[in-house]
Amino acid sequence: MELLKNKLAGRRLILASQSPRRRELLAGTGLEFVLADSYSAEEIYPSELPLHEVPEYLAVLKSEAYPQKLNENDILVTADTVVICRDRIFGKPSGYAGAVAMLSELSGCRHTVVTGVALRSRDMMRHFSVASYVYFRQLDAEEIEYYVNTYSPYDKAGAYGIQEWIGYVAIERIEGSFYNVMGLPVQSLYLELGRFVDALDNK
Repeated sequence: MELLKNKLAGRRLILASQSPRRRELLAGTGLEFVLADSYSAEEIYPSELPLHEVPEYLAVLKSEAYPQKLNENDILVTADTVVICRDRIFGKPSGYAGAVAMLSELSGCRHTVVTGVALRSRDMMRHFSVASYVYFRQLDAEEIEYYVNTYSPYDKAGAYGIQEWIGYVAIERIEGSFYNVMGLPVQSLYLELGRFVDALDNK
């Protein structure tokens, strides 16, 4: 079986994400990639869309909003992660009070982290999503306040980063991909990229 790194030779993998965690995770696969310049995409989804389908929808939206024309050998990667708890989506907190409120609701509960990913070339797009289940123990108010004050998790869905202090002391267990909770399901992405390249080569 040919290594994906070799399959991608001659192609340019573009990661369109401002998330340092996604950059770190994709780099961990050993694949070479470039970062897209920052651009805006309206992250609005239909109200009737099932919650677990939202991140995949938004990943596609981000892909379609990419302002540069893709060249023949380009593959664009976009992603979106949401936290779902009590039939609600928890996005990025609006500030200190919002982060504390989110973590207070997640405390003692199982929640779902879903990441949607879109792969697009000049002539083809594929997309998928991965879900992980995270179990928080009951957190004291002091613990929540300490975490928010110390780590300022305002750029993270659900107001927490699993790789930070709260992941060490509060998470009882995870069902599914740890890296998906960080923001990119790299194992699934690696496999899907391989299939994507095969499809491009067989067109």
